[in-house]
Amino acid sequence: MAQEIERKFLVGGDFRPHTTVRTRIMQAYLSSAPERAVRVRIEGKKGFLTIKGKARQKGTSRYEWEKEIPEKEARELLEICEPGMIEKIRHRVPAGRHTFEVDEFLGDNKGLIVAEVELESPDEAFERPGWLGEEVTGNPRYYNASLAKNPYSTWG
Repeated sequence: MAQEIERKFLVGGDFRPHTTVRTRIMQAYLSSAPERAVRVRIEGKKGFLTIKGKARQKGTSRYEWEKEIPEKEARELLEICEPGMIEKIRHRVPAGRHTFEVDEFLGDNKGLIVAEVELESPDEAFERPGWLGEEVTGNPRYYNASLAKNPYSTWG
């Protein structure tokens, strides 16, 4: 079983000078149930179908299965997804032995910037760049599936 182990943080400083790759992402959910989210994503010119299980260990790990699909098929699947599109620019930012994925949200989530780092184990040490802010690992409010239904612009 494939496990995704990651920690998630708000961004509190300027990460942009350290970005090595930027990619535009659009995604929506065929199912956003916490027990099994089914996501359709277009990342650049590639399509993906992803299934994620319920978060475990304080939100640090969960089951993840992903398959690349043709972009045309991903666009067709986006048409039948639940309401709420996530749009963002993903910045890949190296820090020590790891690369952070920094998501700069657009649309209804504009203003929210979140960084994730994938780890080999939940307690793995990693370099914390100065722009890294408050940890929000395990806070469902910051899950993309939640942001699709309850966008950042409505938080007040």
